[in-house]
Amino acid sequence: MSNIILKIDNVQKSFGGLKALSDLFLEVEEGKVHAIIGPNGAGKSTMLNVCIGRLAPDSGTVTFNGQNMIGKQPHEINQAGISRVFQTPEIFPDLSILQNVMIPAMARREGSFKFNMFRSLSSETEIVDEAYKVLEDIGLLDQLHHHAGSMSRGDKRRLELAMCLVQHPKLLLLDEPTAGMARHDTNKTIDLLKKIKERGMTKVIIEHDMHVVFSVADHISVLAQGTIIASGTPDEIRGNPKVQEAYLGGAHL
Repeated sequence: MSNIILKIDNVQKSFGGLKALSDLFLEVEEGKVHAIIGPNGAGKSTMLNVCIGRLAPDSGTVTFNGQNMIGKQPHEINQAGISRVFQTPEIFPDLSILQNVMIPAMARREGSFKFNMFRSLSSETEIVDEAYKVLEDIGLLDQLHHHAGSMSRGDKRRLELAMCLVQHPKLLLLDEPTAGMARHDTNKTIDLLKKIKERGMTKVIIEHDMHVVFSVADHISVLAQGTIIASGTPDEIRGNPKVQEAYLGGAHL
């Protein structure tokens, strides 16, 4: 029997007269890669912001590992085991790549970001070793002392992913992980996502690039006008006329 790690049930969210999410229902199976696709303005980023506590829904519940996340602060949700990679990388541009990865590792251990970062980082050999390992896995070990702000867009996205992975999340949310990347960087990111997939970490990916979606997803849900209109395996979604009409104006995926 499958284990549902994330359940979004009857979630609604409006901004003034605009209904961003309407009776949204979604279940994510533990250990799977669940892709969310849909046209711009469908409510995908709003859905993720509700999941991580950046937005409060008007109604409904978000249950993670059996606990309702509604009403919890973002840091509490992060500590519960949910991490998110944003559309625009949220890194520390004036710090080194190594320091960027060590900070969330320290925050995970301390329970918050409220610690003397520079005093702690300089003496934490265990954290250094862990950061080295993640950077090696992510393909950035050769740049560990570079300033993060000088990196390419693709490398910044991978750095933010490393900053999430070092926290050992149970659920990783990725919002457009290949947006704005050249094809070379996109292919490197696909390889990286496949590598992470082999470890069994649950992931929810919002992505417009169908090559990425069909390369990594176990399950795909289609969001349109704030609600899920179809959900199934990649083959089922690829051949769904309703999805083709809503997402690509009738063109085949």
